[in-house]
Amino acid sequence: MKALTDHYVLQNGIQIPCIGFGTWQTPNGEIAESAVKDAIALGYRHIDTAAGYGNEESVGIAVKQSGIARENMFITSKLQNPEHGYENTIAAFNQTMKNLDMDYLDLYLIHWPNPIKFRNSWQEANAGTWKAFEELYNAGRIRAIGISNFHPHHIEELMKTATIAPMVNQIRLCPGDTQDELVTYCKDRHILLEAYSPLGTGLIFEVPEMKVLAQKYGKTIAQICIRWSLQMGFLPLPKSVTVSRIKENADVFDFELSAQDVQTISNLKGCCGFSRDPDTITF
Repeated sequence: MKALTDHYVLQNGIQIPCIGFGTWQTPNGEIAESAVKDAIALGYRHIDTAAGYGNEESVGIAVKQSGIARENMFITSKLQNPEHGYENTIAAFNQTMKNLDMDYLDLYLIHWPNPIKFRNSWQEANAGTWKAFEELYNAGRIRAIGISNFHPHHIEELMKTATIAPMVNQIRLCPGDTQDELVTYCKDRHILLEAYSPLGTGLIFEVPEMKVLAQKYGKTIAQICIRWSLQMGFLPLPKSVTVSRIKENADVFDFELSAQDVQTISNLKGCCGFSRDPDTITF
């Protein structure tokens, strides 16, 4: 990996830039527009949003105003929890495209497998949603389809009715929260792992071992985290609204962590807390 524009290749041959720019908790309006425009100006070509983030409109505006052709950008959004099921999904997708003001989406994900609204019928709801995803994919309105926060039992249920396997699973992956069994399961099935909250929602900056490694490599803790994520075969989605940090998070291609240091980071269990159980979320 030598550049921000380097790619992973999905099961269907689609190329996806190896680092994405995350927009979770970035408010719609001037803040989100500026952050996304700054990211694009600094070389990011992969922007990750979601209906649940409430900032799809700003992402769309920023991409349009960036001066970069739409076909040179990779845009991801996600289905909001209350909208599972075939008809709801079609309507929600159309709303997302209206919000983004785009003709197609590069990647669409089911945001959570088991929302509270569908707690007693999540298997059926996901089957209907995935049927809609497959139709939109086959119609060329989405270039790749995937999931988020799915564990193996959710994927097994999905595959009972699916004709196309998920190409991506976006989950929380950071030092201390490596979800090893899920990662192995996905890698064995050629499902690319995207890492949200790759900096452990900020908790990583207080970890002594990370401070030592940052000093050793002459890099920031954030850069060590993102480099580790890439060397683990993940696709990190760092988020920031500060130009200097947006730039810093992309400057990870001029060094490589030793295998021993990758393992040291991988062994930091629990230092940033753990991901939520998707079967007990209350939203």
